[in-house]
Amino acid sequence: MWAALLLALTLGMTALSTPPPSTGSWSQLPSLPDPEGFAGAFAGVSGDALLVTGGANIVGDRWGRTLNKVWYDDVYLLDRPDGAWRKVGKLPRANGYGVSLTVPNGVLCIGGGDAHENFRDVILLSWSGDRLNSKALPPLPRPCAMMCGALVGQTVYLAGGIDTPTATSALKTFWSLDLNALEAGWRELEPCPGSARILGVAGAMESAFYLFSGASLSAGPDGKPVREYLRDAWRYVPGRGWEHLADLPRPAVAAASPAPSVGGWLYVCSGDDGANVTFEPVQDHPGFPRDTLCYHPQDNTWQTQPGMPFSRATVPVVAWKDSYILPNGEVRPRVRTPEVWRLALPEPAR
Repeated sequence: MWAALLLALTLGMTALSTPPPSTGSWSQLPSLPDPEGFAGAFAGVSGDALLVTGGANIVGDRWGRTLNKVWYDDVYLLDRPDGAWRKVGKLPRANGYGVSLTVPNGVLCIGGGDAHENFRDVILLSWSGDRLNSKALPPLPRPCAMMCGALVGQTVYLAGGIDTPTATSALKTFWSLDLNALEAGWRELEPCPGSARILGVAGAMESAFYLFSGASLSAGPDGKPVREYLRDAWRYVPGRGWEHLADLPRPAVAAASPAPSVGGWLYVCSGDDGANVTFEPVQDHPGFPRDTLCYHPQDNTWQTQPGMPFSRATVPVVAWKDSYILPNGEVRPRVRTPEVWRLALPEPAR
């Protein structure tokens, strides 16, 4: 009896310690042709080409008290990994910090905003091989930026965000859009039981939507928003609702989203852990964590893998040509980058 129990416990510990696939296959694609690069850009795939558009950066002195932050509308295209980026069109207006997802008919650019307002816009971009097309889809129930989202089957899910650029509280919203029933528009679903949040990390695996980390907001003494960095994790399954999962090893606010799914694991890459949020002088900020938090849904466990060659926040994730692409984003506060990084997927076991 005791031998059987010991064997069962040993097998259980082995399952819990199953290592995630290696995250070491990072390489760079050509950088976007902008000296600064963009945070909060939209990105996706259409016509087998990689599209990156929108986002914002700081023009001029990035270390002063007053910052000149500019939003963009250019659409860049890369048709092959060893090719060259080229401009192929523009968004209907300058926009950033929304959610972008690759869907069967193109790239969804959802919500976002600029310095003055957040948007309800939902735009489908598609590349026909020689022309960029833009189509308006049902708008969001209210303006929203800094949310996170993922595609589960043919349904888009969005969680959290803010409705104005200066909001001091996050939205506790959870919306869905069935791509096979666009005429029904967006549905308001049961919100996550955790804190309202911005800049969470979304994920999708099988029939479930995942929500990791993010930051809640409150008003500081000066009336400006103050962030509380979150470590909680949640799973939503249609018909079953929300389930609280094991906490992340650290906060990962604005980490690459949607989280790459590799070999039964979800990867939360870099992101801001809040450890250096008050670091001074800001120009010497060491950057965000250079590791990957790996979540295994089957065991509800996390493992941390060090060794990411870069730190990044406010960066989209795109599946393209057997890889995940992370275009641009923030290296550290006030510093963007034009770099485009590629995570090659491991070959299936033989």
